[in-house]
Amino acid sequence: MRGPNTVALGVASAGIALYAIMDAVMKAVSIEIGAYNTLVWRIGVAVLLTGAVYACTRPTLPNRGTMKVHFGRSILVAVMAIAFFWGIVRVPLAEAIALSFIAPLIALGLAALFLKESINSQSIWGSLLGLAGVAVVVAGRVGGTHSHETVLGMAAVLFSAVVYAMNLVVARHQAQMARPLEIAFFQNLFVLGLLALAAPWWLAVPAAAHWPGIVIAALLAVVSLLLLSWAYARAEAQVLLPVEYTAFIWASLMGWWMFDEKLTLATVAGTVLIVAGCLLAARKKGGHGAAPEAEAAFP
Repeated sequence: MRGPNTVALGVASAGIALYAIMDAVMKAVSIEIGAYNTLVWRIGVAVLLTGAVYACTRPTLPNRGTMKVHFGRSILVAVMAIAFFWGIVRVPLAEAIALSFIAPLIALGLAALFLKESINSQSIWGSLLGLAGVAVVVAGRVGGTHSHETVLGMAAVLFSAVVYAMNLVVARHQAQMARPLEIAFFQNLFVLGLLALAAPWWLAVPAAAHWPGIVIAALLAVVSLLLLSWAYARAEAQVLLPVEYTAFIWASLMGWWMFDEKLTLATVAGTVLIVAGCLLAARKKGGHGAAPEAEAAFP
């Protein structure tokens, strides 16, 4: 008979797979109409989807303090999402996902700085391993065939990882104030509002051929969020942390299948170092893990 952790692992794995596929769909549409337009319209569809489900729960309006947290985190998510999706248009999916894995290690440092959390020696060594992995991935790309756009894309993904780490720290506080569905709805709503500020200059209505991709990406993001929220409510983060790194496998497959992207040895080696660093940093001195907070409310 399967235990609760086994079921949660399976559900979380499905959620990660769907989100990685969503990244590939977003990249495909972004190549055609730009990251900004793809993100705005995808989030617009997500607002309708999450809003309909949220309304069915007959919610009460969050208090002012909770709304401030929702809005504050949405600023981080908006910046993070634009940087990430702009970057993956210019960088192979596998490399982008590999670089994004550094976020939990950055979050450890930010938590120590702003939340006064203690950092043990394993976290320090884990962070160094992760940074070494990033260096390997970047060196492999810069030392091989690359363009100025690729370098900018890698910088955008790394910047997105830093903002994502800040987002993780805020999410720890937010998760204690609201349920996942409420977070998902207001996050999408506020991010849409923030991105809409640039609409007079950048927004364009996509052609009919691009709408299926936008709607599919929105559906994948919402279903992934719900699956991961369900899993993290039923199993500890330390149990589910390794599942997060299966995103690299899916990103590699989708990059090869949809964009003919080749997986390099440097990317694999760097990813191994980054993942090893995250797992090392997630372990307590006593040997039982306390994983960096995983995040399910994606942009």
